[in-house]
Amino acid sequence: MIADSKRASITIIAFCQVMAMALWFSASAVVPSLTAEFHLSPFAQAALTSGVQVGFVIGCLASAVFGLADRLDPRRFFAVAAVIGAGANLLLLAVDPASIVALALRVVTGICMAGIYPVGMKLASTWAKGDMGLMVGILVGALTLGSAAPHLFNAFGGMQWRVPLVTASASALGAAALIGFAGIGPNRAPAPRFDPGAALTAWRDVPLRLANLGYLGHMWELYAMWAWIGVFFSASFASTMPADAAPTAAKLAAFATIAAGAIGSVGAGLLADRLGRTTLTIAAMAVSGTCAATIGFLFGGDPLPLVALALVWGISIVADSAQFSASIAELAERARVGTMLTVQTALGFTLTLITIHLMPYLVAALGWRYAFVPLAIGPALGVWAMARLRANPRSLALAGGRR
Repeated sequence: MIADSKRASITIIAFCQVMAMALWFSASAVVPSLTAEFHLSPFAQAALTSGVQVGFVIGCLASAVFGLADRLDPRRFFAVAAVIGAGANLLLLAVDPASIVALALRVVTGICMAGIYPVGMKLASTWAKGDMGLMVGILVGALTLGSAAPHLFNAFGGMQWRVPLVTASASALGAAALIGFAGIGPNRAPAPRFDPGAALTAWRDVPLRLANLGYLGHMWELYAMWAWIGVFFSASFASTMPADAAPTAAKLAAFATIAAGAIGSVGAGLLADRLGRTTLTIAAMAVSGTCAATIGFLFGGDPLPLVALALVWGISIVADSAQFSASIAELAERARVGTMLTVQTALGFTLTLITIHLMPYLVAALGWRYAFVPLAIGPALGVWAMARLRANPRSLALAGGRR
């Protein structure tokens, strides 16, 4: 039976996001175990994450050009993507993780994510009524939990890296079966005509461009931190904890750091609908950028203050994420919201390819003490962009005029 209430539908959508997004970091979470068993190079380690990013960008571009997020039933789109993604993820068990086939499978998984993440946000936005920030915040919070889940699977799976992969695929299949029970809200506009040039509006339109620039600053920092925070903890705890306790502690710390973003996302959604989108995003980026610049100074020291600062970083680094998407949903033509959200995520995840692959070289050149410092450049750019958007008259469309 399809849910016909807002609360039931948002609950189902969010739960499905958590389940399906486990595919994203399923391989990244087991990088230490795979490296130990297969002696992966730094490039191969980064490729397990960046391959998903490449695929996601390909999928988003294709979806944006053909307007798939606005022209297809989002529930069926989501379900098909989750099934194919689960299969591609499961096939990693049968190939050498350092091979080109493994990279191709991660690309396929990423392509499928384009039918899950922005489509889930589009589906949630159809239920928004004065609470767009909260609706999208719940979805981004779900994405955050889904991204963190493989670290938890890995902590209890130990060196059995196959366990997190199987669990993530099973979780995505569950999401595919469940998403059909979610309803579509009253805000869904009629399917627009096919217009491959519509995607360019995301950059031509000044307010949309500024919101996208803010998102790009946010994304410069976010996925590099998510992809490498577990490795950072592993290296730090190795010198401060018993050898048998450090690996599990690092995995749990990584899970807690990433999962804490769900608190930031939902909490910020509530605040942004009351205080304003630009106010919230500027504050969140100021905090997360400061954390990026300073966390390395605690490397190799007492784990408690290190994890405490990481939790603050984990909360603040995601707190603004949903508000960039909510801004796009409020500034864009209603019939093109799905396409504009898809373009936004394509731009952001293209940028993450740089920082994810840059991190090993930053660690080699600067050490963990300073490796995260360059990530603070992104939030600085984001603060500037959102301040410019705040000064634009069309920002009155944000959060009911609260900017």
